[in-house]
Amino acid sequence: MKNNYFLTIILFLTITFSGFGMNSIYDIDVDNISGENLSLEKFKGNVILIVNTASRCGFTSQYSELENLFNKYKNKGFTILAFPSNDFMNQEPGSNKEIEEFCKVNYGISFPIFSKVDVKGSNKHPLFEFLTSKSTNPKFGGSISWNFNKFLISTDGKIVNRFGSMTSPLNKKVILSIEKYLP
Repeated sequence: MKNNYFLTIILFLTITFSGFGMNSIYDIDVDNISGENLSLEKFKGNVILIVNTASRCGFTSQYSELENLFNKYKNKGFTILAFPSNDFMNQEPGSNKEIEEFCKVNYGISFPIFSKVDVKGSNKHPLFEFLTSKSTNPKFGGSISWNFNKFLISTDGKIVNRFGSMTSPLNKKVILSIEKYLP
């Protein structure tokens, strides 16, 4: 009887916590700007720059730099994934449709933009939990300080660098880091 009790507890804990810790960025699902759910596994094999964005921020002009960077390296195994967030002084108040239109009209954005997410707080999206957690990202983990933080992901899904808001996407450090990990 005792053995059945312990087996039941172990089974319960295994089921309960089996999806709790993500081992890979590719285990994470996201919604694109149109609301379609997809796995980040779709981008496996590419160098990825993940950026939390906002359209009413002092750094919003980085969209133009991000587009230039994307166009320079997109045919070499590189992509940018933009995640709008309204977490910092309500600088992304629009709907997903408004955000998409703003990005296309003002910056001609052609890289993937995703649905608005929380990048901090109790409703933090699992992607940003993964990116900022010291357990999954011991070298570059830590809170996101503002819009336009950038996380560089290698082709095998490892977080290999992080750049703050003040670092231009066209900064030599960013470019050299991207080039280092291109396939």
